[in-house]
Amino acid sequence: MPCDLILALDTPSRAAAAPLLRQLRGSLRWVKIGLQMFTAEGPDCVRAVAGEGFSVFLDLKLHDIPNTVARAVESLSSLPIGMLTLHCSGGREMLSAARAAQAVARPDLLLLGVTVLTSMDAGALHDVGVAATPEAQVGRLASLAAGAGLTGLVCSPLELGALRARFPSGMKLVTPGIRPSGEAGGDDQKRVLTPGEAARAGADYIVVGRPILKAADPAAAARAILAEL
Repeated sequence: MPCDLILALDTPSRAAAAPLLRQLRGSLRWVKIGLQMFTAEGPDCVRAVAGEGFSVFLDLKLHDIPNTVARAVESLSSLPIGMLTLHCSGGREMLSAARAAQAVARPDLLLLGVTVLTSMDAGALHDVGVAATPEAQVGRLASLAAGAGLTGLVCSPLELGALRARFPSGMKLVTPGIRPSGEAGGDDQKRVLTPGEAARAGADYIVVGRPILKAADPAAAARAILAEL
């Protein structure tokens, strides 16, 4: 299966997102809704984006005690979403509870275990008490998620090769930290690759936000990334 593009819809409201989505309809399939819009607009923003014909990736990175996360998965399963994130660092019991709830409520929903955020490097991990390198910590958390039954992971592009070698099939790999070819740096992503590099490394999906959102022609920017994939 070829690598696909997910737009990170990092806008403050549905009103701000609406003109952009109109421009992008037909140029890409997947849209990621994160904490900013979901906190401001609630479940209605998910329904609105899905109503425009997009598949929705809900990126809430759930992390709480097992029962709370399981009940949250049940509640969110009623929304028109195709993917949902939770933090692998919540532990095996939390991941297993979420997977069990998802299997009953929405068997077709892809739960994605977030490993190490792309904004974190070795120094940031050390600050929170993790002595391992980002690569080693990603591997540890990926094994934990797979053992709990998850079939999707979020990682930086730099860990794609090692994870694809470990999970040659049956594990979807989603990666933010993508900087299109020729794009200047300056944001908070620290572990990055270009779209083409990520696709060759084994990504199933790449997540791109600002390079599309801030482009003079967002639809053309999306098409250029898809062409590179």
